[in-house]
Amino acid sequence: MRRLLPLLAALLLLATACTTGSAPDPKPADERWRPRAGLAWQWQLSGRLDPTVDVPVYDIDGFDHSAATVADLHRRGRKVICYLSTGAWEDFRPDAGRFPKSVLGKGNGWDGERWLDIRRTDVLEPLMAERIDMCRAKGFDAVEPDNMDGYRNRTGFPLTAADQLRYNRLIARLAHERGLAVGLKNDLDQIPQLLPDFDFAVNEQCAEYEECHRLAPFTAADKPVFHAEYERTPRQFCATSRELNLSSLQKHYDLGAWRRTC
Repeated sequence: MRRLLPLLAALLLLATACTTGSAPDPKPADERWRPRAGLAWQWQLSGRLDPTVDVPVYDIDGFDHSAATVADLHRRGRKVICYLSTGAWEDFRPDAGRFPKSVLGKGNGWDGERWLDIRRTDVLEPLMAERIDMCRAKGFDAVEPDNMDGYRNRTGFPLTAADQLRYNRLIARLAHERGLAVGLKNDLDQIPQLLPDFDFAVNEQCAEYEECHRLAPFTAADKPVFHAEYERTPRQFCATSRELNLSSLQKHYDLGAWRRTC
């Protein structure tokens, strides 16, 4: 979870995206990117994008950036991950009005965001498929689906672990069918069951909460763990990150361009 651009800025960026050139052809599903553990990354979800960080992987907002931006990052030698919220509704997204009120739950702690009733796949699957189609059409290599652990939170719905497993596997399938890699966001308790379904993990604050060891199954399977801390400095987490082969950053909560690494 993270803070996002204000509504006006997001809509302006979306309008810019819509005026760029035609999207590239998607890759066949069997040729999707399969990242390996230890890759360095940059995570930027707000502010003016800085494309010059010399790392092989960028993770950026799927709505806010155009096919031209993704193509530019590819020319610089980057693989590009498409950030989407798949477990929470955001009132500032262009498709927000298509979500019926019946699937909107309690706020998740971020302005303009509410948990989704992930049991309602009849409603959510086509909406999420369209979002992932957008990522594919813009040329992204992978998807970072956020808010994938609603069952552990007060969502306003009686979600179970089984509900979460079904929904997370649905999101992974939608990405893989479109030739995109997909990451498991947080949801540490379900790593043993979901490891085969996901190509990498994205984690926030495992060092702060002393739970990075729970991500070891990903790196043991040679799948990267893209990891960020906000309150801990590299001096406090890098020894553990090196031991577990995590791809670790220190970031500010707004997830702008600023970063520190091990």
